Amino acid sequence: MHYVFDFGAIFQGEYPDILLRGLLNTLALTGLAWLLAFAIGMLLAIIRMTGSRLANGVVTLYVAFHRNVPMLVHILFWYFGIPQLLPVSAVDWLNSHGSEFPLAMVAIALVTSAYVCEDLRSAVRSIPSGQIEASRALGLSFLRTMRKVVLPQAFRIAIPPLLNQTLLLFKNTSLAMAIGVMELTAAGREIE
Repeated sequence: MHYVFDFGAIFQGEYPDILLRGLLNTLALTGLAWLLAFAIGMLLAIIRMTGSRLANGVVTLYVAFHRNVPMLVHILFWYFGIPQLLPVSAVDWLNSHGSEFPLAMVAIALVTSAYVCEDLRSAVRSIPSGQIEASRALGLSFLRTMRKVVLPQAFRIAIPPLLNQTLLLFKNTSLAMAIGVMELTAAGREIE
């Protein structure tokens, strides 16, 4: 069997516009979800490193829940479940303004934030304690030690896993198609 694939039909008529809109939605969903996930993940990592057993337990529960429940379930829960908890006027406003994109973004960001939290926490934990003790012995406060000594090294260590999470986030935006977000995969399906 010999197949000849002709992709020329995809670049004719209205199809390039559909693909471009899908790509732009995918990039917007990826970028906005990543920003939200990084902010939440960094906050969770800081909370987890405070030493409070209660705060550590709550963040551990959050991370375990979001890492062990499939992302599609989170997206469906945010799309079908969360609006049921809101007042009718808020649901009407959401529905009239296209709730699919922001709800998918929040769901994807919350799941990704659990992974970002663990990546940042493990990067900070990889810094030798001797550096922290040395900076404290030099008279730096805890915040200054974190800002000047620990965090610059930790962010450098965290770059590879965070890049991996970014690529995984880009791939996972295709799950938003399940609730009607017109991203790149949905655009391809429409052309099909």
